[in-house]
Amino acid sequence: MSSQKMKAKAKKGTMKRLIKTVFSFYPVLLPVTLGCIAFSAIISTLPSIFMQNVIQLITDALDGGLAYDAIASDVSFFIIILLSLYAVSLTAGFLWNQLMAVITQGVLKKLRDKMFKKMERLPVKYFDTHNHGDIMSHYTNDIDTLRQLVSQSLPQLIMSGIVVVSLVFVMLYFSLWMTLVVLVGVVIMLFVTGKIGGGSARHFVKQQFAIGRAEGYIEEMINGQKVIKVFCHEKECIEGFDRVNDELFREAERANKYANTLGPVLNNIGNILYVIVAIAGGILCLTVPEGNVSFSGLALTVAVAVPFLNMTKQFTGNVNQVSHQINAVVMGLAGASRIFELLDEPEEEDAGYVTLVNVTKDDDGNLTETDERTGIWAWKHPHSDGTVTYELLRGDVRMFDVDFEYEPGKPVLRNITLYAEPGQKVAFVGATGAGKTTITNLINRFYDIADGKIRYDGININKISKSALRRSLGIVLQDTNLFTGTVMENIRYGKLDATDEECISAAKLVGADDFITRMPEGYATEITGNGANLSQGQRQLIAIARAAVADPPVMILDEATSSIDTRTEAIVARGMDSLMRGRTVFVIAHRLSTVKNSDVIMVLDHGEIIERGSHDELIAEKGQYYSLYTGAFELE
Repeated sequence: MSSQKMKAKAKKGTMKRLIKTVFSFYPVLLPVTLGCIAFSAIISTLPSIFMQNVIQLITDALDGGLAYDAIASDVSFFIIILLSLYAVSLTAGFLWNQLMAVITQGVLKKLRDKMFKKMERLPVKYFDTHNHGDIMSHYTNDIDTLRQLVSQSLPQLIMSGIVVVSLVFVMLYFSLWMTLVVLVGVVIMLFVTGKIGGGSARHFVKQQFAIGRAEGYIEEMINGQKVIKVFCHEKECIEGFDRVNDELFREAERANKYANTLGPVLNNIGNILYVIVAIAGGILCLTVPEGNVSFSGLALTVAVAVPFLNMTKQFTGNVNQVSHQINAVVMGLAGASRIFELLDEPEEEDAGYVTLVNVTKDDDGNLTETDERTGIWAWKHPHSDGTVTYELLRGDVRMFDVDFEYEPGKPVLRNITLYAEPGQKVAFVGATGAGKTTITNLINRFYDIADGKIRYDGININKISKSALRRSLGIVLQDTNLFTGTVMENIRYGKLDATDEECISAAKLVGADDFITRMPEGYATEITGNGANLSQGQRQLIAIARAAVADPPVMILDEATSSIDTRTEAIVARGMDSLMRGRTVFVIAHRLSTVKNSDVIMVLDHGEIIERGSHDELIAEKGQYYSLYTGAFELE
């Protein structure tokens, strides 16, 4: 991604959207907080007015030869008012800081909730095309920069902005010409801020993206540690990390060089401006006669010059504060833009209206929908004329002339036609990349076909709700994913309302009960780190049991026994035969021994079905399957 695009994403409308988002979360609390900030900021500009009044009283007393006692009550009056205002300002400051803490943490929590809910609604394609570490960076680094923006930078910008505007009006009230001197200095400060701060902002945005790439690389290396060590690839991994880390270092170094230069430069400009204002004020006090109409616009008194110097210091200090917040604002906006980018990702589309419901069946074969779990499922198909029909879920899957491509112009499947009738076991055989897994991804609609049709029990699957479609399918993948929790909880993941007995029966069915009962706490044994305390085969058996407890009419087994030894495979095979009885089963396997008893075996090559038939039929043809089976040709 180019730096221009990154800048555009970090700036264009992000601040406006962020403010609208925060306001939508806290429509009452936010205005109250902003009111407290504004009140506290305005009060901080008033001491100069009271100082001018007190100095004027003292000056007049000295000029008139009066003792302090004569003006003591007036001075005390101003001091009491000033102390009262400070007390109110302190209360307002304490209140807005407390409210800001509530708002900040609340905004972060709500955004994390929104991001996670959004992530669960994204299509599988998003996770196939985005680095998982970079996705994690949205929840960690981007949220953290946003926290600093909301909790510190924005309140500081608002407060400093109000102080600066208020001081301009107070200064103009005291002296137009002295105000112009200050404003000239401020223009110079803003010019320097734009030049130096702009370079800093560019690199802080690049740093934000570099952090995402670094976290993505680290996550990938952590997941692949065993492979790295097996192939002695540590040196190359370190070199790869050095590259992404060097990129992060370069951007962070450049950004902080600019940022560290800006502060001292602005401080010195502010000090120089203070000296210039002091000199100008002194000259006007000494040389311009007070009360002369010709010089009324330039006349200045000590009572005005002294508080004006304080206001100048306060003015430049707040401009300096704004400049110091630029980097945090840019980083926060970069993080916010990445968060909004995730929230704006197109969700998985689902125009399906055919749902899956429980039904009862009378002696005449009539189906009646029920809320009770009957074990009999039917497709509920509403029609345009208002009628509703029910079709028993049987597991009849058919594909007609299906074409598919992950990327335009790069076809993966061509003219795929197949029939899987209820109770049939259909096996896919072919080299890696031939399209076997892609076919199963199309059946469960992880991806949608480019051309052709897929029908499930005679219904076009585009008309079936995705949640209903996937509820009717049981899938066991080659790469198992177990979650933190007990063995029982991981098996129950396939059917959340399953009883302990149902989970144990599923484990026994697939041959997992034997090793589970030999574990220290049996089914209550905790699984951590995606099953790091289990062997690969044990993890696979639990995954198969998870699919078994779901009791679906269609099973997809994608290299389901690839991580199981031959002896365990024989045990699982018996359980799988029981599990597959009466179900439509799609099997992907490199071990041809596991597909021999399939009703239909389909051999794929470069996205096309080149052979189909039973084991005996394909052996008799002496084609590619025969070559694979006899060892004359091996799968790659």
